[in-house]
Amino acid sequence: MSHSGFVPDNSNIKKTSGTPNLSFNYQNSVLFKRNTNNIAYQVTSTQLPAMIGGAFVDLYLTKGYMREPHWHPNAWELDVVISGEVEVSIIDPDTSTLHTYRIKKGNVAFIPMGWWHWIEPLTEEAHLHLFFNNDQFESAEGSDILRLTPPEVFQKAYNVNESQIKQALEPIDETVVIGPPFTNHSKRNVEHHHVKIKINDKDVEIDD
Repeated sequence: MSHSGFVPDNSNIKKTSGTPNLSFNYQNSVLFKRNTNNIAYQVTSTQLPAMIGGAFVDLYLTKGYMREPHWHPNAWELDVVISGEVEVSIIDPDTSTLHTYRIKKGNVAFIPMGWWHWIEPLTEEAHLHLFFNNDQFESAEGSDILRLTPPEVFQKAYNVNESQIKQALEPIDETVVIGPPFTNHSKRNVEHHHVKIKINDKDVEIDD
């Protein structure tokens, strides 16, 4: 029987098997990478099998990016700011209210299990440590909910125009996690945008 979950114990550590591995370089465990400045590393019981009942994420964000709206079906989350300042937004499902917290070094934000939330940096750079009370925490991403729900469902449920919602959601073609992602259009622009300059009276094309 698995002991993963909310209540930590040491039943998986036995004297006869010796001391388990208790150290790990978490930069070898990327949870998600949008680019080099917007990246999340993780430590779970996959990396440290002896770590039962908790998990850790090291999150870096820059202004203009954000941890997309999501929730964790099996864990609460504690956000600790290491540097910079962020805005943590949380929807309380019991009172149907939105709560927004500006936190910086010395402050924390707590997200109860299953509550919809997102994180946006307010400074040019932000660094956070996120703690979870499940060593195999799960995330349900807003981008997946939006892109995988048939547009006609939105029309039936909310009386929104099916074709308009389909067009609006078309750019969401992947699990986002840290957004916004490059759209296919912007990727094409990056790949094919060239600038002509003169070097020794010769025209030379370079990527912009």
